[in-house]
Amino acid sequence: MDIDWIMVQHQLARLGFYGGAIDGLRGPLTDAAIVDFKRSIGLRARPYLGPLTYDALFGAKSAIDGRSTLPWMLEAAHVRGLHEARDLGVLRAWFDRSVAWIDPREIPWCGAFVATAFRQWQHDIDLPENPLGARNWMKFGRACPPQFGAVLVFWRGSKKGWKGHVGFYHAEDNTHFHVLGGNQSNAVTVSRIAKTRFLQARWPLGHQTSDRRFHADTVGIRTTVNEV
Repeated sequence: MDIDWIMVQHQLARLGFYGGAIDGLRGPLTDAAIVDFKRSIGLRARPYLGPLTYDALFGAKSAIDGRSTLPWMLEAAHVRGLHEARDLGVLRAWFDRSVAWIDPREIPWCGAFVATAFRQWQHDIDLPENPLGARNWMKFGRACPPQFGAVLVFWRGSKKGWKGHVGFYHAEDNTHFHVLGGNQSNAVTVSRIAKTRFLQARWPLGHQTSDRRFHADTVGIRTTVNEV
């Protein structure tokens, strides 16, 4: 099939999956965006744009509104790439009002990112007390196995300490979870976090679990060991 890559890049960018140049040239960033889009709708996550993927991409409203896509993950994907300094105004405007008072350059904001992704989807969803505290997310919703869209909580510094990190399950490899989260290299990114740091996975009440785990390669995914 003939593919207009400029149109594809525009649509992937509009949906929050692509942050590269709209130049019509298929490269690693375009392929990575296709993989992320396919993963989000439950298709096999590989950089192949066939008729099924193409129809889902350009009929994206029906795909996004369907059961296969998690609304909070779409909200999170929309702000992927925002940086706490470069995009300060946009980031603070996106934050839910319960956490919008923080300056992300001064206060760790991984919890604010997770809280806002949920509140953008469901404005009255119950958040944990003090959602800025990463480990407080272990009281959110209900426990579940790690899976696409789940809240993942990690320890930071010491497993018995109070510091932590929180983000969303995006994929995994043999040793690390690939986490879509805020305050990762001072931005919203997908980063690798060691499974040895994992504490708990949580799921919002009243929503069906995705029951999907994705194994991905590590090319282009930065590993983070201390999110500050």
